[in-house]
Amino acid sequence: MTTLQHIQEAAEILKDRVLRTPLVHSPYLSRHFGAQIYLKLENLQNTGSFKVRGAVFKLFSESQKRRLQGVVAASAGNHAQGVALAARQARVNAIVVMPEWASISKQEATRAYGGKVVISGKTVDESLKKARKLAGEGRLFIHPFDDPLIITGQGTIGLEILEDLRNPDKILVPVGGGGLAAGIGIVVKAQSPRTRVIGVQSTACPSARESLRLQRRVMVDAAPSLADGIAVRQTGKRNYRILASHLDDLVTVNESSIAAAILMLLEKKKILAEGAGAVPLAALLEKSVHIKQRDKVVLVISGGNMDSSLIGRIISQQLIQNARVMRMTAVLEDVPGTLATLLSQVAALKANVLHIRHDRNVGDLPINMSRVAIELETRGEDHVKNILHHLRKAGYNVRADPVALPK
Repeated sequence: MTTLQHIQEAAEILKDRVLRTPLVHSPYLSRHFGAQIYLKLENLQNTGSFKVRGAVFKLFSESQKRRLQGVVAASAGNHAQGVALAARQARVNAIVVMPEWASISKQEATRAYGGKVVISGKTVDESLKKARKLAGEGRLFIHPFDDPLIITGQGTIGLEILEDLRNPDKILVPVGGGGLAAGIGIVVKAQSPRTRVIGVQSTACPSARESLRLQRRVMVDAAPSLADGIAVRQTGKRNYRILASHLDDLVTVNESSIAAAILMLLEKKKILAEGAGAVPLAALLEKSVHIKQRDKVVLVISGGNMDSSLIGRIISQQLIQNARVMRMTAVLEDVPGTLATLLSQVAALKANVLHIRHDRNVGDLPINMSRVAIELETRGEDHVKNILHHLRKAGYNVRADPVALPK
């Protein structure tokens, strides 16, 4: 059983091998939520995720017992990179089995850290089975979460939080397989028992929540999620026992809140958090966790590894949903100067044109009419409402994308 002493010993070993990530106070988030909000930035960790802590400690501990012929792991991303870097530090070979759907960028990042990538399995569970077979050939298998040494390594985050912030009221931690929350929970309940440790999962894969609700470990179905890093269908055996005794609560968050949290961290704090790393903030946005005015609340931003294309889609979608981007169409008389007049009206209303398409060949319009589709940068719902009001008052036949309409 992992104890506080084990984690303290691990911290000494990891001191020169992983980064001590900062705990930063956020004035903006504190004002927004009416409490003192702090961010533990594991997205700044080596490999961009907390996972390297457990991997390095596991590999170091095992290498002290015997000469390693190599290591093998299975992961869709963060654990893969953590194991690859840990193996490079220990100067042993690493094989990482990744599922068929693992992103190319995460495959390449794992290779860049020195890992040999093997693509096998339609799910992470199938990849784990393949990894265990490879481990049977004399290599050390490193499980992503269900391992006491992995839990011990991840628990060093809890030590750092309490060293930097005395007696926080709440610590919100992402939960997938449970290694991170278990390690932090052990530290916090030993050193600051009044601090509430709250786990956060996506509703797309609520394995720990269902296990705690039913008081037994269960496997759940998993839907696609922005928080793919915590989309684990079954909590680890060791982890479940620790979570049941060390978590004060566990909440779930939906996909729209995760996307909103990613954008808020990026826009307001210039912090790139992956979906799993953003779920603690998503819980505050959903008001799933009750906080008081003077509460000191820590959000564990567990990682920041996200594909660039996905970042772009999240930003675009959120800007539209928040009425920061407006899409509208207008039917105009097809004569010179009509479009210019419309655009001058838009400029007078202080909206910025992002994209425009002018189409004369539209089958459902008279021959002397054309349709213009315009995408505008706007300031929010009131601005959108003002634009529509003035253009319609000026006689324009304008239709807005339903998402852009004021609620």
